[in-house]
Amino acid sequence: MKKKKYKAAPYLFVLPCIIMLTVFIYIPLIQNFLYSFQSFSTLSPTRLFVGLDNYRTLLSDKVVAVGLVNNVRYAVISVLCQVCFGLIIAAILEDKAFRKISPIIRTTYFLPVVISMTVICLLFSFIYNPQVGLLNSFLKMIGLEKLAKPWLGLSATAPYAVIAVSQWQSIGYIMMLFIVAIQKIPEELYEAAEIDGANKLRRFLSITLPQVREMFFVTSLITITGAFTVFNEPYILTKGGGPGVSSTTIAVHMYQSGFFKDKMGYASALAVLIFVITAGLAVIQMLAFKTGRED
Repeated sequence: MKKKKYKAAPYLFVLPCIIMLTVFIYIPLIQNFLYSFQSFSTLSPTRLFVGLDNYRTLLSDKVVAVGLVNNVRYAVISVLCQVCFGLIIAAILEDKAFRKISPIIRTTYFLPVVISMTVICLLFSFIYNPQVGLLNSFLKMIGLEKLAKPWLGLSATAPYAVIAVSQWQSIGYIMMLFIVAIQKIPEELYEAAEIDGANKLRRFLSITLPQVREMFFVTSLITITGAFTVFNEPYILTKGGGPGVSSTTIAVHMYQSGFFKDKMGYASALAVLIFVITAGLAVIQMLAFKTGRED
C-alpha cells in the first residue's frame, strides 16, 4: 500500500501545475483557435461560422504586412542589443577588475527593469517631444540641430524610436541572466586558459561563449517571443501605431481589430498568427541550439 502511494506522489505534486496550465493556457488557446473560424462582436450572443474567411482577410491585410515587418525589426534589434550587449556587459562585470564595483553597476543597469513600461513610455514621450524634448535639445546643444526632428511623428523614425525604448528598459534583465550563467562556470577553466597565455578576449570566446550557450538560447527565446507580442510601447508612444500604421505591430493590430473595430473573430485569427510565429521560432531555435543535449 505504501509503495502505491509513493508512485502516486510525483503526479500529485505536478497536478496543480497541470490544472493551472490547462485552465489558463490550453483551454483559452483552443477556444481562441475555434473563435478564429467565426464572426462575432464583443457583446454578440451569437457567433457565425465563416470557415477560413478570417484567414483570407489576414493574408490580404496590408496592416498585417507592416506589423510583421516591425515585429521582425524589433526581434533583430532586440537580439543584437539586449542579448549580445547583455552578454558582453555581464562578462565585463564578472571580470576580476570589476568585482568590487560590480554590485553597484549591476543595480544601475537592472533598475529600469523594475519600472513600469507605461511610466517609461510616458518618460520617453517627453524625451522625444519635438519642441521641448531632451533629445532634440541635446542635439541642438552640441551643434547637431540638423538631426533634430519629430521622432515619433515621422514614418521613417517612429518604429526605431519605439524599439529603442525597450532596449533601454530590458537589457538589465538579460544581463542578470547571463551573470548567473557566467558565475556557474568553473574558475579552473579560466585559470588554465590564463596559464596557457590566453588573453581576455580569447577566454571570452573559448570559454564563456560555449559555457553560456543554454542561457543564450533562453534569452534569445524570451527576447524574440517578446518582440512578436510587443504592445505597450507602440500603443502608448504613438497612440496606436502611428503615424498612420508605420509603427504598428501585430499585437496592436489585434487589439484594435477586436476592441475598436469589434471584429473579435478576426482578432482571434491574428492571435493564432502570433502563436504560430512564436511557436515556430521556438522550435527552430531549439533545433539550431540543440538545447538540452549533452555534447
